[in-house]
Amino acid sequence: MSPTGKPLQGLADLAGVDEPIPVPSGQRVVLQDVVQDAPGAYGLTYRFRFLAPAIAREGGTVDVDQAMADMQHLCEAYALPRLSSTGPAPAQVVISLSDIAVPFGETAPEATQYFEAYRIENGACIWEVF
Repeated sequence: MSPTGKPLQGLADLAGVDEPIPVPSGQRVVLQDVVQDAPGAYGLTYRFRFLAPAIAREGGTVDVDQAMADMQHLCEAYALPRLSSTGPAPAQVVISLSDIAVPFGETAPEATQYFEAYRIENGACIWEVF
């Protein structure tokens, strides 16, 4: 189950989702949820959504370049190992960081959010420019 209570069909166990996940910037990042039931532009897409308060516009300590490096790391070190090897492979993985919790699909002008899309190729996350 995701932290939101939705089943994570096809994803490896996400036990310990409340634990901070180490990232290159050193900021505190925790999993908010995983969305896999909203189709992406290229087919099956898994969205790993993380809370990262240090990216906040006011008082934040992590800049956009650091956040991008963190998202690449989260795709490779966190998302990839949790993708199922028994079901269909996603066409794309989207990693997002938000300074506050925002429900999926809703707008929140007060939130600082970063999104990056990756295609999975040869066991690696390849950044795709939106």
